[in-house]
Amino acid sequence: MVRAPFQILIILYQKNNETIRYCLFERTQPQNQIQFVAGGGEDKETPIEAAARELWEETGVTRAAFLPLKSLCYIPTNIFSTEQRKIWGKELHVIPEYSFGAEVEATTEIRLSNEHIGFRWVTYEDAWAVLKWDSNRTALYELDSILRNN
Repeated sequence: MVRAPFQILIILYQKNNETIRYCLFERTQPQNQIQFVAGGGEDKETPIEAAARELWEETGVTRAAFLPLKSLCYIPTNIFSTEQRKIWGKELHVIPEYSFGAEVEATTEIRLSNEHIGFRWVTYEDAWAVLKWDSNRTALYELDSILRNN
C-alpha cells in the first residue's frame, strides 16, 4: 500500500441537546501530545474514505455521521520518512490536511489502537486549552460554530 499525499483530521463529537463534547486523544509518541484523530490516505482513497478507515483503525468506531469541514491546512513533507518523500518526489513540499467532524452516539465504545494511550470527552473550552496544533484548533472552531448555529 502506498501512502497518498494528504492527511486527514477527524473530530469525534457527541451532541445532546445544548451539550457538545469533543473527544481528545493522547498519542503514544510523542507522549503527552493531545490531538484529534489524524492520519494519512492510502493508495487511491478519497479523503472521506481515509477518514472512515483511520477512525476505525485508531478508535474502533465503525458508525459515525461525517461532516466535511472547510478547514484546510498544509503539512510540511519533511516530517515524513525519507522513503515516503522519495515516492512523492522532490517537488512536493507540503501536503493538504482535510478536516471532518464525526458525530457518534453517547453509547459508542472507543477501542484505542497502539497509536494512543488515552482519550477523554471534553468541552470546547477544555479542548481549545490543550490542543497543540493550530489546524486542530481551527477545525474545532469551525465545527463548534456549525453545531451551535444549527
